[in-house]
Amino acid sequence: MKERTLAILKPDCLEKRVQGKVIQQIIDAGFDIKGMRLLSLSEDSAKKFYEVHKERPFYGELVAYMTSGPVVPLCLEKDNAVADFRKLIGATNPANAEEGTIRKMYADSIERNIVHGSDSAENAKKEIAHFFNDSDLV
Repeated sequence: MKERTLAILKPDCLEKRVQGKVIQQIIDAGFDIKGMRLLSLSEDSAKKFYEVHKERPFYGELVAYMTSGPVVPLCLEKDNAVADFRKLIGATNPANAEEGTIRKMYADSIERNIVHGSDSAENAKKEIAHFFNDSDLV
């Protein structure tokens, strides 16, 4: 059964100019891109998106980071999309990520880790809706 997940290429991905390589890895891993856009997150949008972390000590830094430059949200689809994408991107801390994963290849730190991926199918639906309307998706 096809499942959808959200990916966000974060500001450091675009700063490093590796977004094309990351998107190619996503495609090569069998994901279909159902929606994609380039945008700058407002502070309000970033706060709402990361609301789940508002009590965590890193929340303010995360919001500042995600509003520091353009991002590329993508709606991805394939069988087992959430789990497969999490495996493709690797551990949040690139030092702990497996060889060949996106974060191992491109990320600098746990704070600047190149890419976001939904952690559950339920959250994926909410996260996709944050960036895309149904009419935006192919």
